[in-house]
Amino acid sequence: MSNHLKMAIVQAILHLRSLHWSQRRIAAELEIDRRTVQRHLARHRAGSNAAISPAGSWGPNAATFPGLPACQWETSDRATGSDLAAASNAAIPPAGSVSVSGASKAADQPAVGAPPTGSATAARGVNTTRAGRRSDCEPHRELILAKLDQGLSAQRIWQDLAADHQFAGGYDSVKRFVRGLGFAPAAPFRRMECASGEQAQVDFGSGAPIIGADGKRRKTHVFRVVLSHSRKGYSEATFTQTTEDFIRALENALAHFGGVPKTLVIDNLKAAVAHPDWFDPELVPKIQSFCRHYGTVILPTKPYMPRHKGKVESGVKYVKNNALKARTFTSLEEQNRHLAHWEQAVADKRIHGTTKQQAGKVFVEVERPALLPLPVERFPCFSEARRIVGRDGHVEVAKAYYSVPPEYLGRTVWARWDARLVRVFNHRWEQIAVHVRHERGRFSTHGQHLHPHKINGLERGVGYLLGKASWIGPQTHQWAQAMLAARGIEGTRVLQGLVSLGQKHASEALEKACETALSYGAFRLKTLRQLLARTAPRQEPLPFIDEHPIIRPLDDYAQIVARAIHRQASRPSLDEGFTRHDSGVRGAAENEHSPGPPAASQSCEPSAAISTRPRPGYPLSGCSSAEPDSVSPDSCSVVPPSLFHQEKAP
Repeated sequence: MSNHLKMAIVQAILHLRSLHWSQRRIAAELEIDRRTVQRHLARHRAGSNAAISPAGSWGPNAATFPGLPACQWETSDRATGSDLAAASNAAIPPAGSVSVSGASKAADQPAVGAPPTGSATAARGVNTTRAGRRSDCEPHRELILAKLDQGLSAQRIWQDLAADHQFAGGYDSVKRFVRGLGFAPAAPFRRMECASGEQAQVDFGSGAPIIGADGKRRKTHVFRVVLSHSRKGYSEATFTQTTEDFIRALENALAHFGGVPKTLVIDNLKAAVAHPDWFDPELVPKIQSFCRHYGTVILPTKPYMPRHKGKVESGVKYVKNNALKARTFTSLEEQNRHLAHWEQAVADKRIHGTTKQQAGKVFVEVERPALLPLPVERFPCFSEARRIVGRDGHVEVAKAYYSVPPEYLGRTVWARWDARLVRVFNHRWEQIAVHVRHERGRFSTHGQHLHPHKINGLERGVGYLLGKASWIGPQTHQWAQAMLAARGIEGTRVLQGLVSLGQKHASEALEKACETALSYGAFRLKTLRQLLARTAPRQEPLPFIDEHPIIRPLDDYAQIVARAIHRQASRPSLDEGFTRHDSGVRGAAENEHSPGPPAASQSCEPSAAISTRPRPGYPLSGCSSAEPDSVSPDSCSVVPPSLFHQEKAP
């Protein structure tokens, strides 16, 4: 609305305030901003000068809206005006026009700003006193006023009068009468026309309430689709505005039209638009799949810009004010049946205000052939959500678990499920798994989703194990087949053990063992193990070597033993002398300090000489360093001279 209000609205604000209406109530009644009401009331209290009425105006038309009381001057000459109108039988002037007789009365009107008086009913009849013949709607004044109080439109009022009160007048008669009561026209919008089959506009509005048998009142929403070229519409009532409700209602509308428009214009409702953006909006994934299924494109409007889909905005108002206003239903099905009948009997047969043609007729003749064909099947009904792949390689869907390929472990995927199937997609919306729907708590695992290291031979099946047995040899394969025929299911483990024997033994040995066991009809794994143990190659003994470069000859050990025996036989007693290797040193020391005879070691000069020389660890040639414990140091300290000389002899 413009910043400058019309004088009639300003006078209405002042009059309603004089009736002790609140600013909020005045703003709601006149459909203006509450701050505007406050500003004009403040100017009036400050004593601002009233605006000069334009030339030819009647004066302060304070009562130009439904429910507003008229000024006193508006009812003063009602009888005279009616009598003159009946006598002259003049034509009814268009709504908002001023007759010559009305202009002549301008001098008799009160001053601008005079406090108006009168009832609300008299106020709504202000324009009926103008020159012209009496309206055909005058006998139904009270009924029309009551319906206006309910918020019904002139179209709906005319329909009710024609259906329930045998009203013979036309829609224009009711429209002129309602406008004369102060029914202001809507603000104009720029209209954007489309070619047939190009566009359809979609929106939600409030529906009629549902009152059940228990008396509880439940709110509903009405879904509305309007084809932009023919204005053919479809309406459906729902309890919620979820994505599923939006898709099902839109799908029912396309089936009702018998085709698909190229584009669908919607607002930014959360059920369809994930992230609103005028340049690059992001739709809900389920809506994207719906568009691909039907071959159409959804174009959301600019946020907070409803005029981008003005055709369906008017269509929703048309349904609310004409089909559902002041009605209640006992169930949602009853309301949808009423809407379907209303679309066929009323909406399709009306002459549209813009096209000046019947919407149903234009649709059948022009737009239906231009629509895209419907797909063979309807869009599948499913639910979807994000899921994280667990450590066991499964995702949880409706309390059941379904496997995915092992490379998606720990990643986020999309799951879609319906009553029959569960589909899993990656972030690029590529299908990676399909499962049959299972009960709660059940697991569905595909073999190709298991890691190869986590699959044993029994899970791979008997055929896989027989194939591996055939790789060993023909005899092994024949024994495996005969064993399975003889032992049945329990033979699968025996077959797995046979394959493991092929990894431990040579193929020739296992082939020979299987051939022998098959000839005797022995089909136990224990028999094969015993045959393999008997036929295993024996280890050949190492040859005995008479001489080795690091081992001394036996003759050397014989000489050492002979010398040791000789030393034991020729060893003197303790009384005769020293027997230790250091006896020569001790004897020499005693001879220097003792006057006694020399020790017995003096008579064994060679022996004393041998024992007094620096002694390494093993001084004798008969003592081997490889066997230090074979001969004691004491036994090597005294050597007979004869053996010594023999050893030194060339």
